Amino acid sequence: MDDSEIIAALSALAQPTRLDTFRLLVTREPQGVPAGELARLIDVPQNTMSTHLAILSRAGLIRSERNSRSIIYRADLARFRDVTLHLVKDCCGGRPEMCAPLIAELTPCCPPAATAHG
Repeated sequence: MDDSEIIAALSALAQPTRLDTFRLLVTREPQGVPAGELARLIDVPQNTMSTHLAILSRAGLIRSERNSRSIIYRADLARFRDVTLHLVKDCCGGRPEMCAPLIAELTPCCPPAATAHG
């Protein structure tokens, strides 16, 4: 991932409606949300939402899939992970004790449930 891709992702999220949209899509993983419902939930006109979705899509933060007559949008969590990792890589200049609080904050709040084997 290069700096221009990071800048595009951060620029896409540096607008309130797009940030709200991305956050909403993260909460709706993995099922996604139809474009019209996104516009309704975020309370913006559909054509405005379409513009915001195009920007998030070009930045690689969301994916879309046609389902019959509607388009379902999903957050691209792998891409977001790559952006985050790129930003924090070598953030502490080889001093891991400096990164410990950051890593603790990035630890998922809801770890996956353990699966029973047997």
